[in-house]
Formats: sequence, structure tokens, C-alpha cells
Amino acid sequence: MHPALRDALETAGIDELWSHQADALEEARRGHTIVTTGTASGKSLAFNLPVLDTLATDLAARAFYLYPTKALAQDQARKLSQLGGRFLRHAIYDGDTPREERRAIRGRSNLILTNPDMLHVGVLPNHRSWGDVLANLAWVVVDEAHVYRGVFGSHVANVLRRLRRLARAYGAEPRFVLTSATIANPRQLAESLTGVDMRLVDRDGAPHAERQTVMWNPPLVDEKLGKRASTLSEAAGLLAGLVEREVRTICFLKSRRGVELIQRFARLRLEDAGRFDLAERIAPYRAGYTPTQRREIERRLAEGDLLAVVATNALELGIDVGELDAAICVTFPGTVASLRQMWGRAGRRRTGLALYVAGEDALDQFFCRHPDEFLERPVERAILDHESEEIHLSHLAAAAYELPLTPEDEDVFGPRWEEAARRLVKQGRLRERGGRYLPRGPGYPAAEIALRSASPDSVAIVEAQNGELIGTVEAARSHSTVHTGAVYLHMGSAFEVEDLDLAARRAVVRPFEGDWYTQPKKESETWIESVRDQRESCGTILSYGIVSVTEQVVAYQKKRVADHSVLDLLALEMPEQQFVTQALWYELPDELLREEFPLEVLQGSLHAAEHGQIAVLPLIAMCDRWDIGGLSTAFHRQTGRATIFIYDGHPGGVGITRVGYERFEELVDDALRLISECPCRDGCPSCVQSPKCGNLNEPLNKRGAIEMLSRMASR
Repeated sequence: MHPALRDALETAGIDELWSHQADALEEARRGHTIVTTGTASGKSLAFNLPVLDTLATDLAARAFYLYPTKALAQDQARKLSQLGGRFLRHAIYDGDTPREERRAIRGRSNLILTNPDMLHVGVLPNHRSWGDVLANLAWVVVDEAHVYRGVFGSHVANVLRRLRRLARAYGAEPRFVLTSATIANPRQLAESLTGVDMRLVDRDGAPHAERQTVMWNPPLVDEKLGKRASTLSEAAGLLAGLVEREVRTICFLKSRRGVELIQRFARLRLEDAGRFDLAERIAPYRAGYTPTQRREIERRLAEGDLLAVVATNALELGIDVGELDAAICVTFPGTVASLRQMWGRAGRRRTGLALYVAGEDALDQFFCRHPDEFLERPVERAILDHESEEIHLSHLAAAAYELPLTPEDEDVFGPRWEEAARRLVKQGRLRERGGRYLPRGPGYPAAEIALRSASPDSVAIVEAQNGELIGTVEAARSHSTVHTGAVYLHMGSAFEVEDLDLAARRAVVRPFEGDWYTQPKKESETWIESVRDQRESCGTILSYGIVSVTEQVVAYQKKRVADHSVLDLLALEMPEQQFVTQALWYELPDELLREEFPLEVLQGSLHAAEHGQIAVLPLIAMCDRWDIGGLSTAFHRQTGRATIFIYDGHPGGVGITRVGYERFEELVDDALRLISECPCRDGCPSCVQSPKCGNLNEPLNKRGAIEMLSRMASR
């Protein structure tokens, strides 16, 4: 290593490396590399060493560090400052960077910490201002790569290809280093994200303390309905108990509103016990706070001033918040990989406590019945599809704005780039001149692409009293989430939608204090556009391909928050929506169903089986059940048989159902176990009822689904 880097490491007290840090240094010198090791294993040093060695050796060299959140970039900037080294001139360049500082950073900094959103909309379209950086770009580091999956990952894969293309145009071929939490397919994910061949470092040489694991299932309060005690209340009680014993704790859950409620309930319990001093030492942490507020919470936690923090997954990633003793995860976070990341925040250097508080959701209860499988289950594969049609076309248009598309771009965008470019010409978004494709029209296309959404088209959510924009929702989802009368949650606050104007792309909302929530009723149809693959499986004809989905929201239910009972059903007049996506579907032959399935039993059985398979698909593919749609019918016009469809819920699809197709037998077995082992009589939220069902969970036949899936599993 360069002597200046050795001196900087010695000053920081680093005199030897873990084996994977040494491996990463060697591999990164040979080629593009991904490092995947456990939480708190020192992955930052693994990528800092090769990058800082280059910056110390070559004074003109530049590097980009990409983080999925601004907080992670801030955290890494602090660590780089501690590492020091006179050769290092690092700076953060994101949406919070003052405009007057931006030119100086472009001109002077040799290590720029940013995020994919800023790279996409701020750097690449304005590459002429970044010419010196791009011409000398030696390294690109992508931290927490497992976050880039699904729609977000498919967008980021296109952004990184655009970066490679521009760097090449300026004469540079940057080396990529990625880091990831433990996932099943790290090399495949890294190659899908970057489009280059990757080396893998996955031998973790860091020591890890013992961790004790507790699974906590709230008690049943109504056996017949399968209803359990409040998950939030149970979690608050556990948190208060740990704080009372002065155990430093982090508590994770997905819902922003839930974060505020658990913190409030835990404080009240401590105040009731007369421990007002401890009640002040619990803080919530979620998106929506100002950067200053978040930095203050991180500082108080790291210094030990706070005893507990209740957080959304904003703190799941590798922000250094010091030594914690316990980590509580409230309900399943969607993937085993995420759960392990969260649990990994506690007990880094001494014995830690990992707590899991189950909800009444199907997956939570499935894991409570199979704790060993839960703890030993292999982590999932991260899935993305950079050629997903809508996403890929938008980024090709953005790339053409940056530099005209030519046959040389096949190396970056793949062999189908020209076919896609011709489609953009037909749509009036590009024009062709002598084999080169150039942009058409004013403005730059990148501004119209939202990286965290499959569709650039969105609906603004506006507060009625002061006209303030409080958020946006994808236009494709607006019909079911912000229809007139819907209750919409934003940053822990509830709003009622007063009016949805689809033409103006605006939903007007007012603060809401009621004790109910809303659930839309949808009518859906699927049409098979093309079959990409087909095989026989579990006694059925199983297919994978492209389908068009037509949905229409026709009504909505008001349901009481306390017990989910239906208060009212109100009709809506909404236009139909149609999108094309990827799907798996299977046709059930008559001999599999026989006479035990008259029509009313068959429809409920198919519907319940569809819900069960959608509930367990996230165990195979790294996704959320909200990313998947389904439709079951006793007779489909094209197949002529009883058919179940499971499709990617985003326009164009991102490859989720492809994995379901490849591992269909597993999908059938897991769904059968989920439904058959649930102790309820007729079906409940822990097995066949779905919170997102467009048919409001009607009809459902639990016993019929068990019989049907049992016959499939035995073939």
C-alpha cells in the first residue's frame, strides 16, 4: 500500500485486517468485485483500502461512492474524516448540498459520496460539467447493494450502465466494488446491476458475538376468528421492560405510524411505573424528520444518552449507532436477509438479544409454527430486470439525451438496444439519423423518471387547507390508494381523500381522526399475450409469460381499525386500467379436481390457494406481497380450464414471478403448509385472507384449497 495510506491507517489505530478485507483488496485490484459478509464485519474498510490506495498514488484519480440513503453517506463521510490522509478530499454531493458549494466539489474533491438519484438526475444529464471527474473516474463503490432489487434495482442497473457509457466516452473504465448483506445470489445481483463480470468475496473473517433469539407470538384472544392481542402493544411492553433494565435496544417495524405508537405506549408504561427519567430516553426515528433531527438522534444513541430507539428500516442499513444490546423486529420485515440485518445491529461485541414479535399476517404465523426453519432458512435471491420494458425504454431515452445512441452501445445496453430504440422512435421520443438515435422534444428525459417507481406518471397528494404537497403516489396505484373517500396514511398521520382528479393528476386530502380504514374492491381480468416457457408440474400445465391485466376499482369498504369489522360498502365510478406484466399461471385439469369441487367450492378453493401462494412467494423471491398480484377463475377464456394467475404487480414486471415459475414445487409445498397448519376453522388473516384482496376476501374456501394443493403436492 501507498505509505500515506499506511500512515493514515496507523493513525486511526488499524494495524491488521480481517481476512475478507485482505481478500477484497486483492480481488478488487484484479477486477470488479462484490463483498458479502455479515453485519458489522468491516465492509467499509474492504472497499476503502483499494480506493484510497489509488487516490494516494494517482493525484488526478476520482471515485464515486453510492449509497441508497443520505444518512449512510453522512455516516461514511464521518468515518473517512477519522481515517484522514492528506491525499483525501472527500465531499457529499446530494440534494442537501448547497448550490454554491457544488462547483467547488466537482472541481476539487477526489472522492464524491452521493446516491443513485443524484447520479441519475444531477450528474449524468449534466456530464459536461463533470468532464474532469468522468475522465479520471477510477472507482465506483455501490454500498448496500442488496437494497437495489425489484423496481428500484432495475432502475439503478440502468443508471450504472449510463455511467459506464459516459465514463468510456471520456476515456475512463472505472472499477466497480459492491458490498451486500448476505443474499443467495450476490455475484448474479452485482452483474445484473453493473453489466460487468464480478469476482466474489464471501469468506467472513470477522469475529461475531453470541446472539440469543426469542420469538414472541401475541396470545390468541379469539380462537374462532384467529384474532391475537395487539402486536404494537406487546412490542411496547417488551421495549419498556428492556429499558427498565437499562438494556440498550433498537426496535424495528415497517410502519411509520407504528413507530410513533410503540414509542408512545412504551413511554406511558414507564411513566405509569414512575420511571420518568427512563421514559425520556426513548426516541422514534423515521423518514419525514429533518436531517438535523435524524443526526441528533444518531448522536444521542451512539453516545449512550438514549437507551432505546424505535425505527423504520431507515436504520436497518449500516449506520454506526454504537454498541446495542438488543434488537426487536416487530412483524416479518419481508425478507430473511432484512431480518438478519436488523438483528445484526445488536450484540456486535458481546452477547446480544434478538427478539421477533409476530403479527397475525400469514407469514408471521407460519414462522411461529416453524421456528427452526425460520432461523435456519437460507436467505433469498435478490431479483431485478434491467430490461423491464417501461424502465429500460425510459433510460434509453435519457441516455440518448446524454450522447446519441450508436451501435457501439450494444456492449453496455445489450443486443436488444436497437429494437428498443426503434420503439422509442415510433413513440415520438427519439429520432434516427444515419444509424444514430437522438432525443426529440424539449426538456431532459431523466427528470421524468422516478427511480423508486415503475411508472414516471404520478399523482400529487395535496392538503386541502393550505395547498401543501405532502406526497405522491404512482398513477397506476392511485385508483386503489387515493380514490375519493379513501383513508390515506402519510408519515404517521391519517388523511381522508376529498377528491381525486385523474386528469389533473391531483388528490386533495384533509386530516382524518376516524377509527376506520378503507379497502378497495376491484374487478380484474387477465389476457395471455405470449408464453415464454411451459412445463408440467404438480399435475398441472404450468406456464410463464407476458399477460395484460385489466383492473377497475368499483367500490370500497370502510373497516373498523380495532377488529377489522365492515362498517359500510360504498360504490365508486372509476375508469379501467390496463398494464402489461410478467406472470406465471397454471391450468388445473378436470381429473385433478373431479366431482368433489362443484362450482361454488371450486371458486373459493382456487381463490384461497392463490392467496396462500402469494403469501409465501416472498420467501423465495426477495419481494413484498404488495409487489405481487393474482387472479383465479373456474374458467378462463383462453385456457378453457380452471386457472390461477400470479403476476408482477408493476408494469413491465421485474422478474419476481419468473422465480416462482422456476421453483413452483416449493411454492405449492409452502402454501399447503401455511394453510393446513393454521388452527382456524374457515380461514383467517394468518392463512388465506389477504389485506390487499380486490374481492374483499370473498369467496374463500380453506378446506377446498388444502385438498387441491395436497393433490398437486402428491403428483
